[in-house]
Amino acid sequence: MDNTIMLHNLSPVDLERIIKEAVRNQFEEFRRTLSIDSPDLLLTRSEACSFLKINMTTLWNWSKKGKIISYGIGNRVYYKKSELLESLVRLN
Repeated sequence: MDNTIMLHNLSPVDLERIIKEAVRNQFEEFRRTLSIDSPDLLLTRSEACSFLKINMTTLWNWSKKGKIISYGIGNRVYYKKSELLESLVRLN
């Protein structure tokens, strides 16, 4: 009986909240196990924008001007995380 889960007096909304929280926790743990901080990681355009906190237009302009290097496979565009970090310049 130790493995039994009782769901008495639990509303559907509460059950949904509990399930969402459990899934979210498992997903975050899974993301941590991936080598997300790997410098050789390839980022998509949207991931690169999120990483640099810029919009797609700025990313495109920087790529066009050669400020950052983009790579492509077919019609997909990728950016190396390490090269995005290297492209940052010190202001002081």
